[in-house]
Amino acid sequence: MRLLGLIALALAGLYGIAVLSLALGQRRLIYPGAWMSAPPAESVAGVEAITLHTSDGQSLHALWRPPQPGCGVVVSFHGNASAPEPHAERFADGVWRQGGWGVLAPAYRGYRGSTGHPSEDGLIRDGVAAYVAAAERAPGAPILLHGHSLGAAVAVAVAERAPNLGLYLEAPFDSMSHLVALRFPFVPSRWLLADTYRSDRRIADRSEPVLIVQGSEDPVVPAKLALRLAAAAGPQAQIVLMPGDHVSILGEVDARAEALFRARLKGRCSAAPAQAAVP
Repeated sequence: MRLLGLIALALAGLYGIAVLSLALGQRRLIYPGAWMSAPPAESVAGVEAITLHTSDGQSLHALWRPPQPGCGVVVSFHGNASAPEPHAERFADGVWRQGGWGVLAPAYRGYRGSTGHPSEDGLIRDGVAAYVAAAERAPGAPILLHGHSLGAAVAVAVAERAPNLGLYLEAPFDSMSHLVALRFPFVPSRWLLADTYRSDRRIADRSEPVLIVQGSEDPVVPAKLALRLAAAAGPQAQIVLMPGDHVSILGEVDARAEALFRARLKGRCSAAPAQAAVP
């Protein structure tokens, strides 16, 4: 009996150490891009590198392309291990460029080119700063909020705080708490998680349209979390569940998204509508 007690005590100790390690290192897991050694970013044709300033004094690297007269701006938030360059390149080209859209894509605090350290409150401040910068640089231009994965949670939080054309979300989760509970079921994440990103609460009863795109084989964000988010958003939400993983779905329904949100501009944009096929 004494041996069993010692074994149980040792296992409990190891469990405690494992949980403590995850608790102390949780932000390295949630925001890996802030700790990655990345090569200098390549320039993106047709966009300008700018610096944003947040309400708490941080400086953010961002990329900007102005819209055509009367057209909208996509404010795009990248995933937790990504950067703004791929999104800026995407929204400055193809159906978005043809449709006259501008783009503003920031790098979160602590990520390449930006000061500070990431947190939920910090990233929301970053998102608001990006929104404000887009509104200042293109006065009167309607703003569409886009995000991938973690960026979708940032987009939802900004949408709760500022008027917008709608939300275009790729591989979103309903709550970081739920995602962590699925990935680490042995951890009491409800009590230990500092950054919960309750998008399901923030998106409730939206009056603007929400377009969600989710890969059915996504190993990072299970499809059921995106479905829960769509349910929380209410009748304004559309969800496209398609074959693909966490990254391969990016941009796959851009033509549909551009047409959906262009319709909300009500003819104010003088650019020719995109002619790409809608999936």
